[in-house]
Amino acid sequence: MVRKSRIWATLLVGVTALGVTTLPAEAAPVTAMQSTACPTGWGSLAKTRTAGTATPVTNVRTGRHACYDRMVIDIPGASRSHLGYSVRYVNHLYQDGSGRLIPVGGGAVLEVRVTAPSYDPDTGAPTYPAKAGRSLPGVNLTGYRTFRDARFAGSFEGDTQLGLGVRARLPFRVLLVDGHVVVDVAHTWTGAR
Repeated sequence: MVRKSRIWATLLVGVTALGVTTLPAEAAPVTAMQSTACPTGWGSLAKTRTAGTATPVTNVRTGRHACYDRMVIDIPGASRSHLGYSVRYVNHLYQDGSGRLIPVGGGAVLEVRVTAPSYDPDTGAPTYPAKAGRSLPGVNLTGYRTFRDARFAGSFEGDTQLGLGVRARLPFRVLLVDGHVVVDVAHTWTGAR
């Protein structure tokens, strides 16, 4: 009888531990997340990848995370191997082709280019409803710790150009996932929340 009690107790502890470890990250208690350090070491130097696709940009969206703010450029159907980009800090954002100054708010400006048009290459019809010099449609940066402004500069010769205003020159990274170029900008240099 004692042996059966030990077995049941062991199983109960195992199932309880399994249930805790299989919780999705967003269900983790806040106290556990507060003790986690944010990633560091991304740096603020230009990041580029040479590749290109005729698959057009259809959307740009943003999100807030515990350690960084995120911008996602959606290019549905484009494989990761065909996605190219150039992301770098600039003093001012100038529109490709015309050289027109696009004002971008914030303490620093990231120029984000993806090597994908924001129009249908066969028809020239826009695939992303943004207007040059204006805020990105559907993007509301209220409450973000790092992002301050997001502007569409244009799409020229198969590249789409965006301006991302941030609080200050902060570390950033660029990630590629099939159909998406992701830009994360850290909240701090130190990895502290």
